[in-house]
Parts: sequence; C-alpha cells; structure tokens
Amino acid sequence: MNSPFFELLHTDPSGARRGRFHTPHGSVETPIFMPVGTAASVKTLTSADLKAVGAQIILGNTYHLYLRPGHALIARLGGLHAFMNWQAPILTDSGGYQVFSLGANQANAVRIREEGVTFRSHLDGSSHFLSPEIAIQIQEALGSDIMMQLDECPPYPAERAYLAQSLQLSLRWARRSLTARNPTSGQALFGIVQGGMEADLRQESAAGLVAMGFDGYALGGLSVGEPKEKMWEVLSYAPALLPSQQPRYLMGVGKPDDLVRAVAAGMDMFDCVLPTRNARNGQLLTRHGPMNIKQARFREENEPIDSACLCECCQNYSRAYLHHLFRNKEISGLRLMTLHNVHYYLELMASMREAIQQDRFLAFQNDFFNHFSCLPD
Repeated sequence: MNSPFFELLHTDPSGARRGRFHTPHGSVETPIFMPVGTAASVKTLTSADLKAVGAQIILGNTYHLYLRPGHALIARLGGLHAFMNWQAPILTDSGGYQVFSLGANQANAVRIREEGVTFRSHLDGSSHFLSPEIAIQIQEALGSDIMMQLDECPPYPAERAYLAQSLQLSLRWARRSLTARNPTSGQALFGIVQGGMEADLRQESAAGLVAMGFDGYALGGLSVGEPKEKMWEVLSYAPALLPSQQPRYLMGVGKPDDLVRAVAAGMDMFDCVLPTRNARNGQLLTRHGPMNIKQARFREENEPIDSACLCECCQNYSRAYLHHLFRNKEISGLRLMTLHNVHYYLELMASMREAIQQDRFLAFQNDFFNHFSCLPD
C-alpha cells in the first residue's frame, strides 16, 4: 500500500518510477530535482525566480543555518518558509555531511563519539556539538517538510572495518532520531543508507533502517570521490533494498547524465549544487551538452543558449550578451545563467516524468544519450 506521505503512481518497464509525495506545504511530483539553497537562498535567485522556473521543492542546509543566523532566530521569525518567502516544500539535511567534509580541512576539528559529534565552525573556529536529537530539534525549529537523520559520512576510500563500524553507529543514531522527532509536527523523516561500496554492508544498513520504519530512504556516501563505475555498481542493487512504496533519495548526485541513469535505476529525488555553481562559473547546459559562455567564440553570437528553451534567459538574451555580462562580472549575468541551468534541470525531470507515465523511458534514455555530450567526471 502507498503511505500517507508518498504515492507510487506508475512504474515504467525499465524500472523508472513516477510518484507523488505530500507535505504540509504542497505535493511534489517525482522524479524531482531539488535546487540547493544552502543558506536559505538558491544563489542569485529569489523565491519568485524559483517559482517561475517551476521549482517544486528546495533544499536547505542545517549546518549553515544553525551557525548563521541560527535556528532559534529563524523559528522566532516564523520558520524557514516565512524567513525566505518560499511557501512550497523544503527538505533540510541533518548537517552531518558538512560537519565531516568541512572539518576535514581543520586539524582536530571533528571528534565522533556515541553521543554525537563535536566540531569547529568553519566560520570562526568556535566549538559545537551535534547529536541525533539536536539535529532533529534544529530541523523541527526550521519547520522543513522533510528532515534527515544524523549519520556519519565515511570518506572514500575507507577500510571495510571502519565502514562496518560507522554504519552501526549511524543505525543507532537513526533510532535516536526517530525517538526524538515530534510525531505531530507533520514533518517527514528519512533514514540514510551507508556502507561505502560494499554490497553486504549496504544491505545491512538498508535492512536496519527499513525495520525501524522511516517515511523515506536516502542513499548517502556516493558522489564523494569514488570512480563513477563504483557508484553505478551500488545503484545496480541498492534501490531494490528499499521499500517500493516510499520515496528514494540519491543525495548529492547531479550531473544530467547521472540523473537519467539514476532514474532508470529506480531513484526518485536528487539534489546537487552543480547547476547553480556551474552557472556562476560560466558553464551552461543545453539539450546537446555543456556550453562555456566564457569562450571568445560566443562574443558575436546573436542567438540564445538553446533555441528550444523557454526560460527567461533564452527567450530574451543572446549568447553575445551573456558573454559580455560574464566577462564584465555583472551580477545580472549570474542570475540569468543560473535561471537557465535550474530551468534546464527541472525540464529534464519533467520530461522523464512524462516518459515514465507513457511507458517510453528507455526510448527517452536512448534519445538523451544520442544527443547529450556528458560533462567530464
């Protein structure tokens, strides 16, 4: 049976899934890409911009919002939706990934123990403590629609013994996260499957989480520097470890070709900073592949980035103008290019949803790879 939170609407013969999940701030059609709003802002874009390009849900970063301006302040100001004037769904991560990834650059910055993790702020070096209970408390104060459990994020590569020990800690933290949540808040809570590139450890992690009963499940520990074939090896079996009637979230994976392959593997939700970050660096995405607007050959091209694109940027501005804006470091250029890239991603997901509904996802996938020049790894 479908859960009250998620409806599995259709499965294509390929295994790609079409679904819908319901939240206090509206329903979201899957498969879906979530633009990343690290500090309650998708860089260069307003909430009105996001609505105009068809964003259904965005991601906020618990670690950054906890440090600045603080979850208590955001709660006093009406919660994250009111704070950033975004009345559609929001997913917040637990902060765990940032604790471990940012702490890796600071000597003795992170100390992991059963109770939780002590870390130093990347902003001012101040010491902080994050536990599964505190991560839930912060996310409930923010008022996000989907919360994530606190987990340990092992690096790649890592020894098998460490991965096994780490996933057991994350499972214990997962149970504490479930116990700490307020069941009347209306907020969904996802568990995170770890285990590195080891199939049996992934199975152990998934089985433990499913037995606890989360609202959805995420695959963590991918796109962390492993060879691409290792990621696809995990995705060849990991989705089947998760309940078919609940949403499946692939964390941090976001190249267009990766999204198409991951949807074919049976995943539903995605996030990545790539479309916004690459736009700020002058890389634009088209149905044929990436385009670097910094290149001199675009200086006199009086045509849009992509003639088939209906975004504000492509409907009103030329490659020559965008080249000019980027070369002169004009802020409006960053906004227009980010609008285009986010629009591209959301249209890609919409096209996949349509193909799944019509049982033609394999044809869609073949057509995509026949025309799209993939981004380098």
